[in-house]
Order: sequence, then structure tokens, then C-alpha cells
Amino acid sequence: MHSYTEEQQIFICENVKGKQTNELTELLNKQFGLTLGTNQIRAFKKNHGMSSGIDAKFRKGQAPFNKGKKKYWVGGEDTQFKKGNKPHNYLPIGTERVNGDNYIDIKIAEPNKWKGKHILVWEEQNGPVPKSGCVIFGDGNNRNLNLDNLICVSRSQLLGLNSKNLIQKDANLTKIGIVIVDINSKISQRRK
Repeated sequence: MHSYTEEQQIFICENVKGKQTNELTELLNKQFGLTLGTNQIRAFKKNHGMSSGIDAKFRKGQAPFNKGKKKYWVGGEDTQFKKGNKPHNYLPIGTERVNGDNYIDIKIAEPNKWKGKHILVWEEQNGPVPKSGCVIFGDGNNRNLNLDNLICVSRSQLLGLNSKNLIQKDANLTKIGIVIVDINSKISQRRK
């Protein structure tokens, strides 16, 4: 952080009008033998409420400097991606991965459509999962993809299972837990 002398502050105040920040920085550095950056001068101007009075905004109807040019950067190609090229991290359909929640996903479509392997295994045997449903692992092990271990439950059943810790290490016990949740749900509906 640079501590400005009184002389430097006066110099900036006297020369700020009509000069862009980079010009003012160059003048100040030359005058006092400094090596300040434009960000430091910009911060000084902002902290002291100074303005150059230059309005650099585009006016309505004003053409940008690069209008009609095909290349928008110096030395750049017309496009960096060629049609049909695949990125280095491209994965084909059918690829398996482990997602952030530690479930196995399979790529089912392009460009990047993935679905849980447990859902695909269950749907292969039973058809699509209902909209309000989800497939859980009966024994809580998300690597056990046996059809006996996969159970389709509604979201409300899943809520009940989780709130009462009824998902056990045995799929049969978890199925009993679903029955308990359903009974509790019927009881609360009757009370209403």
C-alpha cells in the first residue's frame, strides 16, 4: 500500500480532470519516479471522490470499435471449437460414474443426460418410476443393485422412513418399516 505525500495528492487533484486513469498514472509515476499501478490510482480517486469528467459510455447509435470484424481478439481463430470435435473429457453413452452422493450413474443420452443405475435396474423390471416416487436401497447399501434390494416408495413414505430411522440394514426390515409408515399415515388421516 502506497502512502501518498501531500505533494503527490495535490498533483493528482490538479491533473485528474480530462485524463483517463492510465494517463494520470503514467504522469504521476514519471513526475515522482514511482511504479504505481492504475488500480492504485483508481482506488485513490474513488476514495477521495475524484472524477476525470470523461464519459466513456457508449451512446445510442454509436458503433463499437469491432463492428463488422470476424475476429474479436488479436491472433484468435474464427472459432476455437471445430464442428464434430469431442472434448478431452467426453464420455460415451453407457458410461458409468460415481456421483457426488456416491450413487452409480449411467449416461443415457447426449449431451449430458445421466440416470441412477439403481433406477434403471428397477425400471427394466417394473416400468417407469411414478412421478411422486423414488427407488431406495432396502439394506441402505447403494452398491447392492439386486432387484430384491430395490424398493419403490412415494416421497411421503420416504419422509416417514427417514424421520423414524426405519431404513435398516436388512431389506425385509425396511419393507416392514414401510408398512409402519403407511399405518401411521392412515391413523393420522383418520384423526383429522
